[in-house]
This record gives sequence, C-alpha cells and structure tokens, in this order.
Amino acid sequence: MNEQTAVTFDEAKAERFGEQMVGTLNSAALALMTSIGHRTNLFDVLADLPKATSITLAEKAGLAERYVREWLAVMVTSGVVDYDPGAGIYNLPPEHAALLTRAATPDNMAVTCQFIGVMASVEEDMVARFRDGAGTHYHDYCRFHEVMAEDSAQLVVSALIEHILPVERGLIERLEHGIDVLDVGCGAGRAMMELAQAFPASRFVGIDLCEDAFSETQVSAARMGLKNLTFRAQDLSKVNSLGCFDLITAFDAVHDQKDPQGLLDLVYRSLAKDGLFLMQDIGGSRNLETNIQNPFAPLLYSLSLMHCTPVSIGQGGPGLGAMWGIETAQEYLANAGFGQVETHHLPHDQLNAYFFARH
Repeated sequence: MNEQTAVTFDEAKAERFGEQMVGTLNSAALALMTSIGHRTNLFDVLADLPKATSITLAEKAGLAERYVREWLAVMVTSGVVDYDPGAGIYNLPPEHAALLTRAATPDNMAVTCQFIGVMASVEEDMVARFRDGAGTHYHDYCRFHEVMAEDSAQLVVSALIEHILPVERGLIERLEHGIDVLDVGCGAGRAMMELAQAFPASRFVGIDLCEDAFSETQVSAARMGLKNLTFRAQDLSKVNSLGCFDLITAFDAVHDQKDPQGLLDLVYRSLAKDGLFLMQDIGGSRNLETNIQNPFAPLLYSLSLMHCTPVSIGQGGPGLGAMWGIETAQEYLANAGFGQVETHHLPHDQLNAYFFARH
C-alpha cells in the first residue's frame, strides 16, 4: 500500500470517542427525563422535601408512584439526586435545585431541556426534509410556542426592566412618560404584557404570524384589564409599513423569518425618527470555527437545524438558521439603513446578543 494512502487507526482515540458516545446517550436520556421532571413538578416538590421516599414524593406531586420511582432511578444514576438505599430516601441537593426548579429562574436549565422533546417530535419529518430539501411550518412542532415562551420568559422577559432596557439611557423614563411600542414576531407576547403592566402610560402592540402563539396571553391581558396592550396576527412580509413607533422590539424572531432583511427594512420604515429598535438574537458567529468553544454550540446548531432553518425554508425564506451570526445581523441592520448600531452582551445572558439600532 502507498505510504501516502495508508491509514493509521488510533485505538486510544477510538476508545475515548466510545466513552464520549456513552456519555452522549446518558446525557440525552437525562435531558428528556429532566424535561419530564420539570413538567410534572417533581423537581419543585422534591426540593421542598428534605428527605422523601418515592411514595411520599408521588403523593405530594399527585403522580403514580411506579413511574416516579423509575424516574428517580434515572436521577440517582445520573448524579442529580442523592439516595440512601438503607432508608429508601431521596434528596435533591440545594446546589442542584438551584438549576432545576422554578424558583431558580432565570437559571432553570430544566426549562431548556424541554427543547429536546420538541426537536424529537419532528425527527421523522426532518429525515424527509433532508431528502427533499423542503421546509417545515410552525404547526408541525409539538409544544414549540409553549416551550419557547417559557424559555424566553426566564431569560429575556424577566430581565427586561432590570437588565436590558437600562442599557439605553433614558428609555425607562420615556416608557414611564408614554410612548408607542411594537414587538414584531411577538410569539406568546409575554414581553409586551410585562411592559404593559410596568408602564401603563405607554401603548404596546404585539404582532405574530401565528394567532395561537399569543392567544392565551391575549385572554390574560383582557382579564387583567390591560387596555394599553393589543395583539394581532399578520404576515409581515406583505406590508410596507406598520405605523410609526418610538420603540420596536424583536426577541429571537428575525433569523427564522421568510425574509429577514425585508423584516428589518420594514422595522426601519416603521420607526420614528428618534426611535429605537431593540433586537435580541442568538449571540453566536456565522463562522463555525468561532463557535467550536461555545459550550452551547451543539444545542444551538441542533435547534437551528430542527426548527429555525426549516421553518424559514418552509415560508420560502433563505434558511439563515439560528447561528446566522452577529456579523450577519449587523450587516442586515446596516443594509436596512440603521446608521447607529450598538451590540451588547449582557451579564445575565450568556446565549444572546442585544442590538440597539437607530436611524
């Protein structure tokens, strides 16, 4: 055999990779079980019980003991829950509860684990999409709007008033005085409801392609008597202007649009001369090599592959994907006409970048 074509098989490398894949399988299983633990409130209940048997935990959570016991076995063998075999007692360490319970917001990793199930729900569809190159649609995804709303609520919505808005000097004061605010691609609309409650003198509008995304929030807002908040379903690719707003926001919404550049052009045309556009999006790079050291990169690329990219393609869009990158976002903003763009990475959020853009 020619020396140049000879292949040397590294046994040690193969063994290390085998160990990595075992870890991958176990981690994938743990992520799904973590999602179930979150949805059934098992972590929250267990955190309030210093010592619990499977029977006690099941009774307190209102669940079937046999399933709870098997779930606990996953948590124990994964090192999440401590176990005393002699007494049959389980315990969730407070250090772990700080990342798994609803009281841990905005650090509750169990919320994000739900995306694993969302992606798995379209596996068969995506195998077909690999072959035909077609796209998907929002309604193809089980619980997507629900999970996205919960994830955004703890990472973005909960930080709006304390961490995000203060980056723009004077913005809080303007909102208190009364301005017109629009959220494009509003999803569940929780950001606008949060602001509508905090700033009753301002007027808030949320627009999304899917009415079912914000329907529950719309009902809640009406029940709360928030007269300064309205929602509407609208295809933003079919309008030339949305009005004239002092503040326009887009939270994790631009990259999977049918026409991302067109949407930013529309935002530019709908913004008052002294207005501000606040865009939050994934804070990765468009260059793969730059993202290799990003600890969330495999998850972000997977979400991009399984949702953001095909949803855009399904609308006839370019399929930019979630990892379109800060560089591309800045170029698109400049192409839309924004002459002043500031990009911020905020201490409370390791995943995203925040763009503050003006005419």
